[in-house]
Amino acid sequence: MESWKTFWGVVVNVWEHGLYGIDIGRITVAVLIFLGFLIIRRLFSRILVHRIGLLTRKTSTPLDDKALGVIQKPVSFIPVVMGAYFAMEHLNLSGNPEIFADRLVRSLIVFVIFWGLVRLVQPLSMLLRGLEKVLSTSMVEWFIKAVRIAFIFIGGATILEIWGIKVGPIIAGLGLVGVAVALGAQDLFKNLIAGILVLVEKRFHPGDWILVKGVVEGTVETIGFRSTVVRRFDKAPVYVPNSKLSDDSLINYSAMTHRRIYWIIGVEYRTTVEQLRIIRDRIEAYVIESEAFAHPPEVPTFVRIDRFSHSSIDIMLYCFTRTTVWGEWLEIKEQLAYRIKQIVEEAGTGFAFPSQSVYVESLPNEAPEVFVPPEKQTTKTAL
Repeated sequence: MESWKTFWGVVVNVWEHGLYGIDIGRITVAVLIFLGFLIIRRLFSRILVHRIGLLTRKTSTPLDDKALGVIQKPVSFIPVVMGAYFAMEHLNLSGNPEIFADRLVRSLIVFVIFWGLVRLVQPLSMLLRGLEKVLSTSMVEWFIKAVRIAFIFIGGATILEIWGIKVGPIIAGLGLVGVAVALGAQDLFKNLIAGILVLVEKRFHPGDWILVKGVVEGTVETIGFRSTVVRRFDKAPVYVPNSKLSDDSLINYSAMTHRRIYWIIGVEYRTTVEQLRIIRDRIEAYVIESEAFAHPPEVPTFVRIDRFSHSSIDIMLYCFTRTTVWGEWLEIKEQLAYRIKQIVEEAGTGFAFPSQSVYVESLPNEAPEVFVPPEKQTTKTAL
């Protein structure tokens, strides 16, 4: 009988001094309190979000509705924080366990607050869309990312301070390390600054068709901190360092207002002056009367007898189409070629043959194209 009393005394002692001097009963109740808050977590978030939703529906702006949608997860985490707080309160801790519990609860509160702020950045960025008239869309996106990173950094620094870790010396130490890293990452910072310059100058935007000679031609997809993704017309992505886009000459075809046609049309030397006048006047009339072409004074338009070449009398055609879409431009060029061939034949003369089209890689882009009449064979020599 005495043994049973001794055993029961051991059980009572373990129950009353189970863990760090806290009886198991209080620990069990604290766990049940925490589990209870976890159980009502989903119900709590639904009720709170529903109540707030009733208020946001009465407003005319969609901003508060989107903000409510993104903070549902941080709101659903509030019962977890409350459960931890009330469970710690029930344990009635003291000493180091009390300090640990207090820091844990404070850290959870900071986490929920900054989690909500980080998620709110995206819907609140709608307020910054008005800046796109002054800044580019990509620069606004960069600013939004910077705000999000700032919230994450401040939240992390606050939690570290709660746990007694001084952020100042860490930043100072990182500064010294940063100097060493910067010496080995000059290209990274160069591309970062170049990316900012590209955005400020508004050289191009996502979706624009650009050409960087010797580097890439294609459609801009994203403008990143270090590089820009340009998708070529064969759908292959090219990651171009921002310094290439900032330092090199760049053509933004999407910014064109008109697309140019610059031809040299060679007719036979037997062509009379009267025939030359007819050809010139009819080509000019076709361009001026067609709605597919832009007209002076909006753009310059020239149809002139230009020069006497080795085997032809050359007529210069210089005009601009209204469309900048490549496929439509090609179709307009094709119709113009058919009309020029018809005009020359109706005038009673012909194109100079044999003719050669000489292509040199270093030939400037401003040089005119040699007009080759349709349905005729010409000899082309590539140098």
